Amino acid sequence: MSAPRLTNRTLVRLSPLDDSEDVAAFLQGLVTSDVKGPLPVWTGLLSPQGKALFDFIVWQDGTDLLLDCESAAAPALAKRLSLYRLRRRIAIAVDPALGVYWQAEGEPTDPRLPALGHRWIAPVSADDTAVDAAWLAHRLAHGVPEGLAELGSEQTLWLETNAVELNGVSFTKGCYVGQENTARMNWRQKVNRRLVVVPLDKSDAARQRTAYPELRLAVDHRRVEDIPADLVPAWMELSPPA
Repeated sequence: MSAPRLTNRTLVRLSPLDDSEDVAAFLQGLVTSDVKGPLPVWTGLLSPQGKALFDFIVWQDGTDLLLDCESAAAPALAKRLSLYRLRRRIAIAVDPALGVYWQAEGEPTDPRLPALGHRWIAPVSADDTAVDAAWLAHRLAHGVPEGLAELGSEQTLWLETNAVELNGVSFTKGCYVGQENTARMNWRQKVNRRLVVVPLDKSDAARQRTAYPELRLAVDHRRVEDIPADLVPAWMELSPPA
């Protein structure tokens, strides 16, 4: 039976190779969200300066964790996590047997925003139908950025990705890579720039991250005072500029 799969998403599996290993505890010290609480969660792996390197959704599969990420970024994400593993007995590898599935209707399961619809993990099938174009249009219609093209690599501070509003950061869970700058920005309310989805004809070329001509939309990285009120999604809360 055909199922609606996001073919440009891949699962990276983290598995304990020893009964004493806890992969959630390992990941907890690296990423922005609390992965020891209820899952799924959207989270980021940041540079020490607090800038986005990777964003992904974390799912639980028994004692394993599954990282739902861009397919193009999956090898680099697995490699980066392996650098932090040191001598811990944790397997980190792409799982080609599973896929990410999505439909706009049904129980909301995307941890960022209920309006993003129903998302789930299942074994891949040759009968699956690719729904990447429909997902892109749906996500951008709700003003939600994601991925390397939109967030950039070491170009955007995590709170500038709207991580607070989209449930992508915990300020109570403890330390992680890039926490110091992220916590300082939140404490001082100094989120002066934001990623925002705009009509292509209103995009600022100097601030544009990426464009989608087929949808007549673009993602800009703008100063808060340069975002017109009619382009602010209902879920976005703009902090005053410093």
